Amino acid sequence: MKQPVEIDSPMSRAEIRASLSLAGIYMLRMLGLFMILPVFSIYARTLEGSTPLLTGLAISAYGLTQAIIGIPFGIWSDRYGRKKLITIGLIIFALGSVVAALSESIYGVIAGRALQGSGAVAAVVMALAADLTREEHRTKAMALIGVSIGISFAISMVAGPVLDSLIGVPGMFWLIALLALAGIAVLYLLVPNPIVSRFHRDTQAQPARFRSVLANGDLLRLDFGIFALHAILTATFVVIPLVLRDTLQLETAKHWQIYLPVFVLSMFAMVPFVIIAEKNRKMKAVFITFIGLVAIADAGLMLSGDSLLTVAALLFVFFTGFNLLEATLPSMISKTAPADLKGTAMGIYSTSQFLGAFVGGISGGFIQGEFGIPAVFLFCALVALLWLLVALGMKPPRHLSSLLINLGELSTDQAHEFSRKLLLVPGVEEAVVLSEDGVAYLKTDKTLLDKEALQRVLQS
Repeated sequence: MKQPVEIDSPMSRAEIRASLSLAGIYMLRMLGLFMILPVFSIYARTLEGSTPLLTGLAISAYGLTQAIIGIPFGIWSDRYGRKKLITIGLIIFALGSVVAALSESIYGVIAGRALQGSGAVAAVVMALAADLTREEHRTKAMALIGVSIGISFAISMVAGPVLDSLIGVPGMFWLIALLALAGIAVLYLLVPNPIVSRFHRDTQAQPARFRSVLANGDLLRLDFGIFALHAILTATFVVIPLVLRDTLQLETAKHWQIYLPVFVLSMFAMVPFVIIAEKNRKMKAVFITFIGLVAIADAGLMLSGDSLLTVAALLFVFFTGFNLLEATLPSMISKTAPADLKGTAMGIYSTSQFLGAFVGGISGGFIQGEFGIPAVFLFCALVALLWLLVALGMKPPRHLSSLLINLGELSTDQAHEFSRKLLLVPGVEEAVVLSEDGVAYLKTDKTLLDKEALQRVLQS
């Protein structure tokens, strides 16, 4: 008889090791993408052929190639192997960094950044994490990887200006190449080899099901949200370094003195609102409010760019909004997507994110060159207001959690019967059991879930 699933069992040491080491690889790569963000606009002025438009393109070129290659990389890893594709991706990323480091023209840096984005291993890392964790612990593993992204962004904001003063932007590109190679070392020294690699609906995209996801209006609103958020972020940072140095006369090496307190305080400031959103089930209200905060911050930067204290305060407001929205959007995708289409929904979401970064970079550069820095902040505020209007029409997200349970081999009739029984368990809102996967994909309300009843169904 099949042993009952330990729904609340802890992750094993092997699962924790795999999750942490893969989060480390993800973090090393994201450091390479984010680290130049707070300093590149200043460095670009020293490059041959530099214009504001090309500077924005250099900052954001990785977004276009990442958006194009990301989902195919995940699909190829099913055929050619996870570690092999991650290695290839990190080597491409390192080569792009070297190209950018050696370039004395803006065109060479654009080529290097585009090459960096071509090493799109994010989907493969997620798939390998799924191979190495049991279904009931998959969400925890993905959460660890998600946290690593936030940490890498925070470190990049502070480390970028400091490293620029020590080794310059070319030196940073060399360091980024070394970080990519360190990621390969972590992959082979710390990440276990999966016993079996297979397709996972909760982490990987199904191209045949794209139409189903794209027909979901609430998912499209969230996809537009991450597109807008990263367009705003990238466009803002096309010009913020210039405001700090040229308008406020703050040396580039000291920019971290603004970013560090602003980022730390903003992280603390958003926590109570996350609690309100989740525990009091006010997600939509909090979400819309913080979109408004981002719009207010950029509008304020447009109007008040000549006071260091004012700019710091507005950046605090901006990052408080950004951090909360960045943290809640993936959760809202997970709550909104059908139980067996989470991976496909997240694939389209990730593509939207990188496209947003690309559009934000070139838009910010173009607008700066044609209309000046204040117009860039106006553009960002208008994008945020458009997002606010789009978000107003979404349904309040259901407060549901994903739960995956491995059921082993099942016939089609058994799968249908299990789905029917699972839906009768109090707290189970959605249940999809697929015989070809041998997995139950559940959406549950944790406050109502009858775990004993669930165990009885599984034991049966």
